[in-house]
Amino acid sequence: MIRVENIVVSFDLGGGQEHRVLDNLSLAVQQGQTVSIIGSNGAGKSTLLNAIAGTVPLRAGRIYLDGKEMTSWPEWERAMYVGRVRQDPMAGTAGEMTVLDNLALASRKGPRRFRIATPARFVREMEEKLGNLGMGLESRLHENVSRLSGGQRQALTLFMAVLSQPTVLLLDEHTAALDPANAEMIDALTRRFIEEYQLTALIVTHDMKRALREASRVVMMHEGQIIADLSGDEKKNMDVAGLVQLFKTARGEDYTEDRDLLI
Repeated sequence: MIRVENIVVSFDLGGGQEHRVLDNLSLAVQQGQTVSIIGSNGAGKSTLLNAIAGTVPLRAGRIYLDGKEMTSWPEWERAMYVGRVRQDPMAGTAGEMTVLDNLALASRKGPRRFRIATPARFVREMEEKLGNLGMGLESRLHENVSRLSGGQRQALTLFMAVLSQPTVLLLDEHTAALDPANAEMIDALTRRFIEEYQLTALIVTHDMKRALREASRVVMMHEGQIIADLSGDEKKNMDVAGLVQLFKTARGEDYTEDRDLLI
């Protein structure tokens, strides 16, 4: 289970002023649960994932994983338990290294000593697992990642994120930069990996239909706080129009277009 308690992330604006990106936010996600996180630009969605991954410091609050506090853990230590895929397919891999070397590094996350070694058993295992993805990556193990297409690279990034079998998977609009065909393919892989590895997943998305369809719970954020948390029958009976109305009501403003919500 991942739990954040009253976390604050803020940035100094100078002159004694600060901008709070996360404002005393609390959220608990049960083991194996998939949560979609939605909200307008600047709501703090990506910052919440950054806080869990350890890439931004907290001004206040605590973060727990399976009952253990990891607030003070550095990013590399959290990487043992937290996998992450960002929007940019180029962000999760080393483009000038081979596919195999990227996989070797991903398999050695954490405090263990880094040593790039590719014994025959590891190569065979990677060939088999990549072959099961249906992307042709198993025949490109010795090519530099920079030569892959965007869809192939994102599929590799996703596979690398789950290779060390983390507890939590953080997905930050990880299909937004892909064409529709590749986005659907990555979505299918995401569902498969979450089920296969029994992962707890937090998925930031701008696609309301996808948020409702692919998660057991939908969390809506605005100005660094959670303004709605839908699960069970409440989520089951919700549709896109209902989400838009919920957002309008929470903000107290009159939004007339769906695109105003999650772009």
